[in-house]
Amino acid sequence: MKDEVFDKVENKTHVDKATILELAKQVNDNGLKDEKTLKSVISKLSVITGKNVSKEMEEKIIKTILEDKVPKDVEKMF
Repeated sequence: MKDEVFDKVENKTHVDKATILELAKQVNDNGLKDEKTLKSVISKLSVITGKNVSKEMEEKIIKTILEDKVPKDVEKMF
């Protein structure tokens, strides 16, 4: 991924490239279809960004990922 994408993400979320790569590795190692891994990543991102994620929102995020409804072009998300 280009550094400018990481820069956009960091500017918007205050999550640095190293953290993003660490979380990506966790997901890559355990897969996007593992609900436990997804909950862990969501929890870590919640702490890192200082944003509270309700149980309802967490379940919605997990459902979106498990049903493969996540946009494929990350650059268009920001």
